[in-house]
Amino acid sequence: MSTNVENNEHMKTLQFREAIVEAMSEEMRRDDSIYLMGEEVAEYNGAYKASKGMLDEFGPERVIDTPISELGFSGIGVGSAMVGNRPIIEFMTFNFALVGIDQIINNAAKIRQMSGGQFNCPIVFRGPTGSAGQLAATHSQAFESWYANCPGLKVVVPSNPNDAKGLLKSAIRDDDPVIFMESEQMYGDKGEVPEGEFTIPIGVAEIKREGTDVTIVSFGKIIKEAYKAADELEKDGISCEIIDLRTVKPLDYEAILKSVKKTNRLVVLEEAWPFGNVATEITYMIQSKAFDYLDAPVVKINTADTPAPYSPVLFQEWLPNHEDVIKAVKKVLYK
Repeated sequence: MSTNVENNEHMKTLQFREAIVEAMSEEMRRDDSIYLMGEEVAEYNGAYKASKGMLDEFGPERVIDTPISELGFSGIGVGSAMVGNRPIIEFMTFNFALVGIDQIINNAAKIRQMSGGQFNCPIVFRGPTGSAGQLAATHSQAFESWYANCPGLKVVVPSNPNDAKGLLKSAIRDDDPVIFMESEQMYGDKGEVPEGEFTIPIGVAEIKREGTDVTIVSFGKIIKEAYKAADELEKDGISCEIIDLRTVKPLDYEAILKSVKKTNRLVVLEEAWPFGNVATEITYMIQSKAFDYLDAPVVKINTADTPAPYSPVLFQEWLPNHEDVIKAVKKVLYK
């Protein structure tokens, strides 16, 4: 029986990439209709070694290297999902998914509705999202809010090995298309993961740190900056509650509302351009449903409204950090 991670006492330490491998491998052993397809996923063990050993276990019919053609192999995945398979399509980075976005948006997301329910599309599109150092403007983009804006897609962005494994297993089992977004800069992160079978439900946020003075909402690798900020603020007697969304679509509105009603203040930290993003949606929702509970305006922290710079000095200014979080928390606390 599947269980949530919090209920499993027997733990082991895994890297983020190892948690991804375990999730895919366990599901492929369970269900022969699941396969992995993408650039360098087989012979090279994955560009970031996130499919290491899978070719040896499952063979070239189920772990498939592709040409550099995201539009092509995304389309193959969508078509095969419509006729009974459950593909996992890996993009070397979600920046490259733009080449195949027509298949994701116009086919995978819409086929159930357009066919009147005759076709499901149980497919997972996964790979790294966001910035990863000096990769410049076209390789440093965060598209979570783009995909979340499209009905028919679920969008999952784990921040640690625990959540990565449990959520990826749920994503693979889901009968709808799931966008599963990771980070090059998290693949080497280590964390405790339960032994044995477990899943984490899609659409459920988690309070990673209990607090009373301010709610900080974040997701993905940038949430680490919230943890750093909370540690510093605690020295000043400021108690931060940190919510990891884990899933961007569907969004766990109730978890955020409940926390804000307790702390009366909200800061949203997101690695994304500032116009029309996940933080914008959360801000609107809170002012609509919890306005009377707020003791200060909501503050959202995003990247600068420019393409990502290559220069390390400029990049440091472009990307939010824990000092930005500290300033935002003190602002909503009028300190």
